[in-house]
This record gives sequence, structure tokens and C-alpha cells, in this order.
Amino acid sequence: MTDTLDTLRRLFPGLLVALLVALASRFVSEHYGAPAMLLALLFGIALNFLAAEPKVGPGIAFASRTLLRFGVALLGLRITLELVTGLGAMVVGLIVAGVVLTILFGLSVSRFFGFRYRFAFLSAGSVAICGASAALAIAAILPRDEKSEDRLVFTVVGVTVLSTVAMIIYPILTDLMGLNDREAGIFIGATVHDVAQVVGAGYSISVEAGDTATLVKLLRVVMLAPVVALAALVVRSYASEAEMGGTRPPIVPVFVMGFLALAVLSASGLAPEAVTKAGSNLSSWCLLTAIAAVGVKTQPGEVLKVGSGAALLIVTETLFLAALVAIALAYMPSTT
Repeated sequence: MTDTLDTLRRLFPGLLVALLVALASRFVSEHYGAPAMLLALLFGIALNFLAAEPKVGPGIAFASRTLLRFGVALLGLRITLELVTGLGAMVVGLIVAGVVLTILFGLSVSRFFGFRYRFAFLSAGSVAICGASAALAIAAILPRDEKSEDRLVFTVVGVTVLSTVAMIIYPILTDLMGLNDREAGIFIGATVHDVAQVVGAGYSISVEAGDTATLVKLLRVVMLAPVVALAALVVRSYASEAEMGGTRPPIVPVFVMGFLALAVLSASGLAPEAVTKAGSNLSSWCLLTAIAAVGVKTQPGEVLKVGSGAALLIVTETLFLAALVAIALAYMPSTT
């Protein structure tokens, strides 16, 4: 009991800083419409001088790693059986193909932009699955080096900015493509990176488009678990112990197993609605606090060294996913 209290006292100052940044970000987001994840990251960077404080450092480190894994695990509570049964086999196939092909595309072209597999998988996985949340989950299982935090921050900023741009442009694009409301929802849900921007773009078209976009987006979130589990297995096989900080990662990370267990519980209908709603809200706060902590740990000058090639890679991956889904919808039987 004494050890637990000592640990809490050691972590409390840093956790409090990260939580206050998260609260400020959510407040500004709700009143002015800016993405909360991006705000948390930027506000955190503005307070990066606190990371050097001995009392703050341990809590910031805990929030940026352990808390984010807990938040990713809780995402499983957002999964329902209706996600699959309500969309149909062709749409589910399109979503799975979009995730897999976008990641493979990112890995195959990354060398032309001057990057190897770490940033390629981080950026492509974020674009393909669920933006900042996917970036946090993927970063948690990748071998770490001196540029790991910088690549993560750059990816979060990149996918969040592109999501905001897509939220404005994609509804106009779906109209130019002649898509009906359900098809427009499929396109937006399958291509926009972050959940909040998917909701904003979808419901700006219609209720049907918004509902469809949200379902498609959450089905992409389901792909997070198998992708991260498979990646962790590959990393475990090929990364050296030095790259992993002296330890081998488990075959399936604990937070991925937690995600899967909670997803099964939610999809089976065994979890009360109040529990799933509370867990989903807690997940959002955990991830927001985690990204705030990542921001506090970030040195802006180091992030800029990632370079313009990283931005071009993320944009290219985003355009690839949009083109892939648009072509698939053009050949898919029309739905009403």
C-alpha cells in the first residue's frame, strides 16, 4: 500500500499537467470547433519546458505510454455487432482492403521519400485506420530510437490537419462524384482519418450519410487490433533487444488483447449501455491526456527535422486511400 501511494505521489504532478492540458483542449475544441487532439498536442508543446522538471517527468512519461495504451484498449467498447451486419459484405471488404493496401503502399513507396519501415508503417497505419489514435497505438509497439517521439508528433499533426481539410473538401467532392447519401457516407468513413472529422463531414451532407460514415469509420477502428497485433509479432521477430529497450515485446500486446476482449464484450451485448458509454468517454479522455503528455515531451526544433519528405509521404498515402475508395465505389453496385 505504501509503495502504491509513493508511486501515485511521484506520478501525480505530471499527470495533473497532462490532464489540465487535455481539459483546456476539450474546452477550446467545444467552443471554437478546432480538433481537440491537435489542440492538446500544441498546448502540450507550449509547455515543453516542464518536461525537464524532476517532479513532472515521471507522470508525463506514464501518461504518454501507459495511459495511451489503456485508452486504446477501451476503444474496443465502441464496437457493436451492427457495425458489420449493417454495412454488408462488400463494404466490409472495401474497408479491409483499404486498410491493408494503404499500409502496403506506404511501406513500398517510403524509400522514395527517404524513410524506412518505422515512419512508413506509422504514417500509413495512421492514414489507413484512425488517425491520431492509430498513431499512438502503433508507436507503442515500434522499436524506439532518438527520433521516435518526433515521428509520432509529426504524424499526429499531419493526419489531424489533413482530416480537417478533408472534412471541408470531401463533402463537396462526393457531390461532384455524383454519390448518393449512403455512398457519400461510405467514402467519407473510409477515407477521413479521425473520428471527429468523419462525423463532421458526414452529417454536413445528411443524417444518412453521417450515420453510414460513422459506422464505416468505427469498422476501420476494429482493424487497429489485428494490424497492431501482427506488427508486434513481426517486430518481436526482427527487432533486436537493444532496439526494444532491452526487452522483447509480447507476441500480442496486452492493450491489444484488452481491445479485443472489450470489443467482444460490447459486440455480444453483454456490456450494459451505461458501461460502454462511460468506457468510450474514458477512452477519449485517456487518449487526449496521452497526446497532451506527448506534446509536453516534444522539442519543436527536433520535430521540424523530420522534413518535408514526411509531409509528402502522408499526403501521398492520403490521396492513395481516397483514390482507391473512389474507384471501388465507382464499380460497386449502386446503393440507395
